Amino acid sequence: MPGIPDFTDTEIWTLQSTLNERWGEDNEIELQYAEADIRLSPSDRETQACPAVLWSYRGCNYIIFKTGLQNYRCQFFYRGYQQYGTGIHEYDDMGDCIISLLQVQADHARENDIEQESNPAPPPGTEKT
Repeated sequence: MPGIPDFTDTEIWTLQSTLNERWGEDNEIELQYAEADIRLSPSDRETQACPAVLWSYRGCNYIIFKTGLQNYRCQFFYRGYQQYGTGIHEYDDMGDCIISLLQVQADHARENDIEQESNPAPPPGTEKT
């Protein structure tokens, strides 16, 4: 199987423009490029090297894998054991992938904020032992 091509200038522009629109151009988001070995299909025994782009913002890490000419997977995570996806296995449009990723992460963060507000931590010194 031939290799998967790197992200194009257009794909990177789409990503950067969407991030700028979401968080403002004043928030410099540093994109990092990598290669990840992933299974393209759950039944695959072998992994395939895929281009990936990563960034972090406010304690959350994001990654988009390019799995084909116009195929993308994405997830966000806080720590290694806190990994989340969008519920969609693969996208065929970079813009849809990015927007879904950012929306699901925002929903997740809002739900966690709501949980923390409804279950506030006890004031210091009042914890039960």
